[in-house]
Amino acid sequence: MQDIFFKDLGLAEYGVAWELQEALMKEGLTAKADWYNTPQTERTALPDTRHHLLFCEHPSVYTLGKSGHMENLLVNDARLKELNVTFYKTNRGGDITYHGPGQIVGYPILDLELFFTDLGKYMRSLEEAIIRTIAHYGIEGDRLPGSTGVWLDVGTSKARKICAMGVRCSRWITIHGFALNVNTDMRYFDYIVPCGITDKSVTSMEKELGKRIDEQEVKDILRKEFGTVFNANIIPEVIEQY
Repeated sequence: MQDIFFKDLGLAEYGVAWELQEALMKEGLTAKADWYNTPQTERTALPDTRHHLLFCEHPSVYTLGKSGHMENLLVNDARLKELNVTFYKTNRGGDITYHGPGQIVGYPILDLELFFTDLGKYMRSLEEAIIRTIAHYGIEGDRLPGSTGVWLDVGTSKARKICAMGVRCSRWITIHGFALNVNTDMRYFDYIVPCGITDKSVTSMEKELGKRIDEQEVKDILRKEFGTVFNANIIPEVIEQY
């Protein structure tokens, strides 16, 4: 069973959180390189890679994945300034999405070689953690074939996404992750084509249940379900300056 070190960063500007992920990935890549460069007779059983799980909430921001299309951002720079929304082109997979207050963003920095070397299984595992979490609130999440993330009412004309996902993986170490809409202001999705999908909508836990949701409670449940799905110990850490 692996140990995953958990930090809740609170409100974190997107660029700062991204830099932290990149730094943690670099630490992991260095640890793996050192292990591979050590003679086999002197190696420990496994690389000394440290796993992390970061939760945070971002000020309003649109992020575009490396395979995304700029035309899915429906407003110009002037309008972004009026909306007080920043914009980033990122190195994750996927198209465009929104992050903002009322949303739980999760960034797992895991060495998948110590879990399983299957990126598809990793994405399904992230989805499973979200599906189990929202089930605590009576919301039935599902997967949509051909689309990552967690959806509701799949196979109907009402299909809608409640959690978006996009990751980057280098030598089996992951960054980026998922964004679960809890009490998110859904109006910000009107200014983009979310995930580049034109025929389906987005939703939040608040919208589905008709009431504000205790975000800390959702975080606590999600952290536990993440540990269960990945068969890992989730170990809280004191937040240091980042």
